[in-house]
Amino acid sequence: MSVKPSADDIAAAARAASKGGLPPIHKWNPPFCGDLDMRIARDGTWFYNGTPIGRAPLVRLFSTILKREDGKYFLVTPVEKVGIQVDDAPFVAVDFDVTEAEGAPVLTFVTNVGDRTSAGASHPIRVVRDPDTGEPAPYVHVRDELEALIDRKSFYRLIDRGEHRDFEGMRWFGVVSGTEFFPIIPSAELE
Repeated sequence: MSVKPSADDIAAAARAASKGGLPPIHKWNPPFCGDLDMRIARDGTWFYNGTPIGRAPLVRLFSTILKREDGKYFLVTPVEKVGIQVDDAPFVAVDFDVTEAEGAPVLTFVTNVGDRTSAGASHPIRVVRDPDTGEPAPYVHVRDELEALIDRKSFYRLIDRGEHRDFEGMRWFGVVSGTEFFPIIPSAELE
């Protein structure tokens, strides 16, 4: 009879596997052990058994063993895999800085769990608009199949950096990072 691991069991296994960096979860294919009562809210708050996890180092640790497969999210160790619920994106991009490389701006985002990712071809920015309200939801790819929802203040700062360009046969308003242009909204909708 298999016993479902607790959050403490998962945390201990993650500590042992990570040795300070990101653990090699892409190499792990453990058996599914069931769902854990863990949820990541849209604002990036992690909950366990309905209670917010208040210890930032523990949330960071869990974030390093987070994996997405077939649209579902799991915490994975070398010996177990448990399902968790994610309301939107598992991370929130809470800030970004701008540097310059080869004469082009590079936007580097930092997430609520301390990941840093520079937007570019391997880490695209995408904007999804609510079909009913038209409200934008901007995301940046962080790692593997995991994204961060870009928070409102950072999105407003992105808009301040925006420019109009022809992109895939249409005129768009968007932002540049490295050699990539990321469309936000068709220019015609801003007129």
